[in-house]
Amino acid sequence: MIAEWRTHARGLATTWRSAWLEAWANRRSFWLQIVAMIVNDVVWIVFWWLFFRRVGELRGWDIDDVIVLFAILTTSAGFVLGLTNNVRRIGELASSGGLDAVLALPTPPLLHLLARRIETVNVGDLFFGLGLFVVLGDPSPARFGLYVFGVVCSVLVLGGFLVLAGSASFFTSRNEAGDLGFHAILLFANYPVDIFSGVARFLLYGVVPAAFVSTVPAKLIDSFEPWWALGLAAVALGTATLAWAVFTLGLRRYTSGAVWTAA
Repeated sequence: MIAEWRTHARGLATTWRSAWLEAWANRRSFWLQIVAMIVNDVVWIVFWWLFFRRVGELRGWDIDDVIVLFAILTTSAGFVLGLTNNVRRIGELASSGGLDAVLALPTPPLLHLLARRIETVNVGDLFFGLGLFVVLGDPSPARFGLYVFGVVCSVLVLGGFLVLAGSASFFTSRNEAGDLGFHAILLFANYPVDIFSGVARFLLYGVVPAAFVSTVPAKLIDSFEPWWALGLAAVALGTATLAWAVFTLGLRRYTSGAVWTAA
């Protein structure tokens, strides 16, 4: 069993290395895309700064809180959408019958699929998020540890939810759920969930878990609560486990499209 997982690990490392070499092949384009994303993120921070300069505070959130929230969101989104970009294409590949090449490899299909594609422009989010927290997030050893914990949990929730949404295509042969899930969770994760109320707030905790992607990790950094930390970890592990199970179940229903590509 250990030897088998070592073989899987070496195969995945080789796959990820190949993806990096592809992304790095045009170095000028690589850095231009990263800079473009960083500029886009800076504009968003400027928007929030101007907003809070005018209103002061919104339901307990101020500019410092939003900076921490945005640092976590951009770091985790940069990891998920930059380093495992195929997470966005699961529905497309499943509905079009484009997973044949993945199934033929001696590695776990989902892990190989995620490691196969890197999107350079989203890697800029990863760099920006880390830099934002270090520069403006009032870092200390304790806060940085909570930041890392929050990012790990955020990655599992975001990545797991996108896998779940994309895996719906195995059962419906359509990709709308994947696209809708992607846009919904990233749209709402950009805002503190506390600004919503009623049904909308319930949905962002229980249906589209945007709250656990950014708001909850950010609040833990500023006001640590053990039960919230345990809850966040449980949601993250639960989402990732459910995503793995649903994707594996979906593969049993998968119909080949005789499409042999690198996915």
